[in-house]
Amino acid sequence: MKAIAAPSSRRPGPEGPEGPASLVEPEKLAPGERVVLRSGELPEGLGHEELVVQRGERSGALMAVAIHSTRLGPALGGLRLWTYADPGEAIDDVLRLAEAMTYKAAAAGLDLGGGKGVICAPEGAPPTGEERRAALLDFGDLVESLGGRYITAEDVGTSAEDMRVIAERTAHVTGKPVDEGGAGDPSPYTAIGVEAAMRAACAHGLGTPVLADLRVVIVGVGHVGERLARSLAVRGARLTLSDIKPRAREIAAELGAQWAEPDAAMATPCEVLAPCAVGGVINSETVNRLRCRVICGAANNQLAAEELGERLARRRIVYAPDFIANAGGLIACYGELKGHDADRARALALGIEDVMGEVLRSAERRRITPVRAARELAEARLQQSGE
Repeated sequence: MKAIAAPSSRRPGPEGPEGPASLVEPEKLAPGERVVLRSGELPEGLGHEELVVQRGERSGALMAVAIHSTRLGPALGGLRLWTYADPGEAIDDVLRLAEAMTYKAAAAGLDLGGGKGVICAPEGAPPTGEERRAALLDFGDLVESLGGRYITAEDVGTSAEDMRVIAERTAHVTGKPVDEGGAGDPSPYTAIGVEAAMRAACAHGLGTPVLADLRVVIVGVGHVGERLARSLAVRGARLTLSDIKPRAREIAAELGAQWAEPDAAMATPCEVLAPCAVGGVINSETVNRLRCRVICGAANNQLAAEELGERLARRRIVYAPDFIANAGGLIACYGELKGHDADRARALALGIEDVMGEVLRSAERRRITPVRAARELAEARLQQSGE
């Protein structure tokens, strides 16, 4: 693997034409080439330790790993296989998600840092067969080159079987299939944690942790959203499901749930809105259309901007910070590293209810947003680690 120098040593701001992508110039990378940017070379204000962007030697696929922090331990974060509009969007995504993983691990009390990986998929159907295998092996080489500072796992677009392939090139991987000693798919634990957080948020905002008879709108019926929907259906919640994938309609019919078209789902009247797909769904436009009392879902970075938390508070909508609510999958991966059994991992995921309850009470007591309270919880642990 050939490392090439970053095209500029300037440290511009994170926005605009001289952001991270312009420093890397990913479109100029040939197969087998990479660019490494460390903290002193990254734009002002990012706070990341390292960004590595490479074009796979076997696959030619563009891929990246961002390490935000290793203060508490190795940076753990999943590998996202996704079709991006351009390389800059992929780099922005990996940096943003890596930072969120730092706060998620710290708030959950785990001895882990925050990182993330992405592989840029071509337009159309996801890669399969040898094309997919080549990209995963290339990503495994990238992970191995980081010497254990970053540990990868399953995320959007990847699976336990993909982790098996990556493990051919590096030991720094979690979420491998159960028959190989791994924890397998972490999404069941993510769903457990989201439901636990939902109980805490409803207790705080509605006066009861009981989810039976509550109207819950789940936007995104993927691995986590489907599991959450099935569990809530058993508990007697009145469900509305929404997704761009046709199979989600079949799940809704099976569970006796209502259906909402994706463009209308966020404005559906309900007690609980559960964003479980992409991030940024609560933005300057949608925040005024919300007709819910609680927001608690599995999606990362649900707020397009942190100041939207103030607008939710003014509307008396309880927002359960996503990096606490969706930490169950990370907890499962951490359990694999520490040798925890399934019961122990489940118990830790259920503990998210207590953490979320404390965050919401702290926010109310101090008259700050839940997002700020959650960040301060994580930052306090990060600061303690440096003492």
